[in-house]
Amino acid sequence: MGTFSIWHWLIVLVVVLLLFGRGKIPELMGDMAKGIKSFKKGMSDEDEAEAAKTVEHRTDEAVVQSKDKASKPS
Repeated sequence: MGTFSIWHWLIVLVVVLLLFGRGKIPELMGDMAKGIKSFKKGMSDEDEAEAAKTVEHRTDEAVVQSKDKASKPS
């Protein structure tokens, strides 16, 4: 009772084809793929920006430490 047979899936497939048509389904899948690619690109851009901030922060710390060492008399 809780499982779907092949007939259930065929009926669902026919209903989807009737609602969206043959041309609309590939278009929807293409739009979905573009959205996924855009999301992945945004995530990688965010990671790169975070890494750049970390490198910049470490560089600033190194400059400050070297200035402190240079200003202290031995």
